[in-house]
Amino acid sequence: MTFGAVPTVGVTDLKDDDFLLDVREDEEWQAGHAAGALHIPMSEFVARYGELTEAAPQDGRVHVICRSGARSAQVAMYLNQRGIDAVNVSGGMEAWEATGRPVVTDAGEPGAVV
Repeated sequence: MTFGAVPTVGVTDLKDDDFLLDVREDEEWQAGHAAGALHIPMSEFVARYGELTEAAPQDGRVHVICRSGARSAQVAMYLNQRGIDAVNVSGGMEAWEATGRPVVTDAGEPGAVV
């Protein structure tokens, strides 16, 4: 599936060990996120791009997620243009939460998607 020219996957297609990049803003992240995700807000993404290249698997795919899928589609397109295998997670964290996947805070407590 694609979002415009961006490859897209559904939340149910994700495996537990898939690399997940959350591009939501700090307040959204703090309210709740997927455990193990890398957080780089879209508003800081270009300046912090090096953090992704250090953390992402060299031969793996980057699954980009936001609240609903619009911001993550933009970041996934940016990454694809730079030769990184990136896909947008359709429906974002709203779909993540709706499918019953855990949403946590930095303290490991149950969180919520805002």
